[in-house]
Amino acid sequence: MTGEITSKAAATGTREVPGVEDYDGPAGGWGALGAVAGAIREQMGTSTDTRALLKMNKPEGFDCPGCAWPDPKHTSSFEFCENGAKAVTWEATVKRLDDAFFETHTASELWSWSDHALEDAGRLTRPLRYDAPSDRFVPLSWDEAFARIGTSLRALDDPDQAEFYCSGRASNEAAFLYQLMARAYGTNNFPDCSNMCHEATSVGLPKSIGVGKGTVTLEDFDEADAIFCIGHNPGTNHPRMLSTLSAAAKRGVPIVVANPMKERGLERFKSPQHPTEMLSPRSTQLASAYHQVRVGGDGAMLKGVMKALFEADAADLAAGGDGLLDRAFIAEHTQGFEDLAADIAATGWDEIVAGSGLTQDAITEMARTYWSAKRVIICYGMGITQHGNGTHNVQQLANLLLLRGNMGKPGAGICPLRGHSNVQGDRTVGITEIPGEAMLARLDARFGIVSPRAQGHAAVESLLAMREGRSRACISLGGNLAVAMPDPEACYEAFRGLDLSVNILTKFNRTCLLLAKETIVLPCLGRTELDEQAGGPQAVTVEDSMSMVHASRGFLKPAAPELKSEPAIVAGMAKATLGEGPIDWDWLVADYDRIREAIEAVFPDFADFNKRVRQKGGFRLTVGASGRVWNTPSGKACFHVHPLRPSGSDALILTTVRSHDQYNTTIYGMDDRYRGITGRRDVIFANGEDLAERGLAHGDKVDLVAGPGRRLAGFTLVAHAIARGSLAAYYPEANCLVALEDRDRASGTPNYKSIPVTLERSEGG
Repeated sequence: MTGEITSKAAATGTREVPGVEDYDGPAGGWGALGAVAGAIREQMGTSTDTRALLKMNKPEGFDCPGCAWPDPKHTSSFEFCENGAKAVTWEATVKRLDDAFFETHTASELWSWSDHALEDAGRLTRPLRYDAPSDRFVPLSWDEAFARIGTSLRALDDPDQAEFYCSGRASNEAAFLYQLMARAYGTNNFPDCSNMCHEATSVGLPKSIGVGKGTVTLEDFDEADAIFCIGHNPGTNHPRMLSTLSAAAKRGVPIVVANPMKERGLERFKSPQHPTEMLSPRSTQLASAYHQVRVGGDGAMLKGVMKALFEADAADLAAGGDGLLDRAFIAEHTQGFEDLAADIAATGWDEIVAGSGLTQDAITEMARTYWSAKRVIICYGMGITQHGNGTHNVQQLANLLLLRGNMGKPGAGICPLRGHSNVQGDRTVGITEIPGEAMLARLDARFGIVSPRAQGHAAVESLLAMREGRSRACISLGGNLAVAMPDPEACYEAFRGLDLSVNILTKFNRTCLLLAKETIVLPCLGRTELDEQAGGPQAVTVEDSMSMVHASRGFLKPAAPELKSEPAIVAGMAKATLGEGPIDWDWLVADYDRIREAIEAVFPDFADFNKRVRQKGGFRLTVGASGRVWNTPSGKACFHVHPLRPSGSDALILTTVRSHDQYNTTIYGMDDRYRGITGRRDVIFANGEDLAERGLAHGDKVDLVAGPGRRLAGFTLVAHAIARGSLAAYYPEANCLVALEDRDRASGTPNYKSIPVTLERSEGG
């Protein structure tokens, strides 16, 4: 394993830079506990609502509104991570946006606030609409809000002029009603957060193994002989995974990491949930090998691992062995092997080394760990998917696993790491622009409607249609769509040209300030809060990244008496828009069991939904590939052949990253503890040798230029442990460097993580 991150100034012999220093501790540890205490103090003060943390991820509590890592077997009364605690305190804050706030602050003034300040102002308490004469958001009743939305939607010339965005924070129940409303209205326009993160998984894996989901369970990690972590950062994006990796490391399982940046959450960990470990001076070493693949070089690296495997297999056969490939599995369960083998043989090592930034020896060592293990899990995140070849990357991961039968057996399989807690569930219950005919037929039969059959818009298509005037309304169920997308200026222009913009949120954000002809903000209950309907207190359900479905029950007093749940808000909009019809929206919302019965009628995998979700820990949806059932046209798993992308070895390639004080577009604070950044986000992480070659140094101010009109100006260079030829900057600040059209053509996933750029010294830098 390569060495630890060194002091940025000491390593380069350059000047000290304000807000840039070392972090020598492990992931987790006392730093995590201190950050949790700080978040509680800042957002909740002495409020008794801090007891919510003890009910997070519990069978009778609520699901963490943060990441989608599955819950363990509920043996601990302290089952949350630092970022999960931040998400809860951010939502359960004592801060409020009351009438006086909007009387004091104009929309023009609020636009000048930072994204952090906008959300940090507190919880929304009443429905709002923008009043142009006063330049303020003013309160209105729920009935008036729904009536205005219904009037605007009915005034459109065509239902396809409306976009229905869904964030992964929405529950299964809310998402199901949302897609029902939109389809009853007449459109399949469903941009959602999956389009921006794991759409390459949703598109690529079904063609490889017949399902667009991971094949492993949490228990498989207990049986794995090797774990590969590629293109993700668990310390920041899914910290509860660190406990699972730590347990594997302690029993001697090799954990092989491939990531451009050195990330503390992949190096070593001290669990805040284990007192004896916290009191020990030692931490658990996680990565047994850490390979700093260049940004965008994953496809070349994976081809290299397969090439090394094929070469070792041939050598073993020549020596009289049985070979290293699982030929029985390949013959019985797959197709396309010969084409893959020919493609790998035709790919030279020089091309692989140039494209990956890794030596042949390093790639061969990675392959050796792979073929020496009987059961292998490959975990990956957006470092694999958010590229112009993201779908190809996903399918290359599947290729590698299939070669040794590491799919559909205990302790082995593929593990895409989803972001929001129910981003996978929303898709499962119908949030998709490409619905299947069987699903639509069942939906129509259950509700007496005629759903549209034409393919709708995904996220990028939605913004393009809005910008071109083909779409005139956007309703957002959660999220911060305009900030999350590439090319913010184009997105801002698109929103400002709408007839109707509706945001359903717990907190105010920048998308709310993109003022359409009619701009409405609807406040909703948070995951932590009691949801009481006509039938009594309600629970919602979510699906984690391993296809486990379980209930979530909020219990805190709502932040304001006028708040409505997301299902109730969707029902209110639907009634106002669709009028009298075959769907009794009030009846559905009165008791969420009725929504779940409807989900069961439309999606057979949810059979006995209400019964099974009441079991401790919930239940797992069917994942055919987990049992070697391949729901592909041929009935077999499929190898796919993809050419290598040109390496562009002389170019600098930028990836966007999240800070440790951030979740998606939500900025909790201005620190990034594990990378040694404090009080700022205006930095570019760079390899010191790359800087020296260009006459630049740690602490210099530069502009990043990605093409005409695409410039990120006045950012400070930070010499960091990152692969040669690679740069990193924070998301969403660097989104301005990505065009809306710059995406993976197979899946539409924006190219946030391999942006060719040049560095120009800033004025005065």
